[in-house]
Amino acid sequence: MRKSTIYIALFLVFSISLSAQKTQKLCGEYIYHAPENVTLEQAKQTALERAKLQALADKFGTTVTQNNATVVKNENGMSDISYFALGGSEVKGEWLENAKEPEYKITYEQDMLVVKVKVCGKAREITNAGIDFTAKILKHGTEAKFESETFRDGDQVYLLFRSPADGYLAVYLIDESQTAYCLLPYMNAPSGNVRIKSGKEYIFFSEQNADKNEAPIVNEYVLTTNKTAEHNFLYVIFSPNEFTKANDVSTSPDKQGATNHVELPRELPLVDFQQWLAKNRTRDKDIKVEIKGLTITK
Repeated sequence: MRKSTIYIALFLVFSISLSAQKTQKLCGEYIYHAPENVTLEQAKQTALERAKLQALADKFGTTVTQNNATVVKNENGMSDISYFALGGSEVKGEWLENAKEPEYKITYEQDMLVVKVKVCGKAREITNAGIDFTAKILKHGTEAKFESETFRDGDQVYLLFRSPADGYLAVYLIDESQTAYCLLPYMNAPSGNVRIKSGKEYIFFSEQNADKNEAPIVNEYVLTTNKTAEHNFLYVIFSPNEFTKANDVSTSPDKQGATNHVELPRELPLVDFQQWLAKNRTRDKDIKVEIKGLTITK
């Protein structure tokens, strides 16, 4: 009789654990009135993210008020809107993947761009706080004080990273062509992940700041654009559990006989990257993704 009681108790604990991690289907809508300095692509991305956040907040709740969803900054005369004000642990749920392509309706009201979007997908409740790592995008220097979200064509970029726990890291850059570029692991890295030691501050994309053994494989990156302004997103993906980067490919030309050769990071289509990320987030409840917006201007 005692054994049966133990088995039942274990079964209930197991069932509760599975229930907390169960994915659910959600749909969300959002109407975004874009400021003058925001492009159509930026406005669509902002509307999409807020539609997801609204759906998550409605289903799972938030730890902050809805009024804190938008933060407007003004730096050196340039206005910038934080697109992910309710990201991470602020919403008690996370969006895993879209069920289909979002539906957009673009209109103009009194010369103002208005984007309405509807999106459906899979999500799950966040039942743990996750690892509170530090990730900063840097320009013109490798110290935390050089953190920036705005770059000019030709600026070099660095990433400062620190975690309170051991784990594994991957970093991808998403550009407006809907392509995901693998910045970490480096192109010639022997393994498909980057191992992180707790408490250690890393400066990635800098050969000078790399460990002696890693310096030969470091890739240093320069941000470029042929547009007046281009908005990209940096995905910083960390987990205490081992995972392997996406199945990306190299598209750089053969170095033999090449002149003015520029070696590009390994890449894959955005839709394939999203599927890879969704699978990892479904399997690993401890994985944490921080998305940072960065703007490149001529």
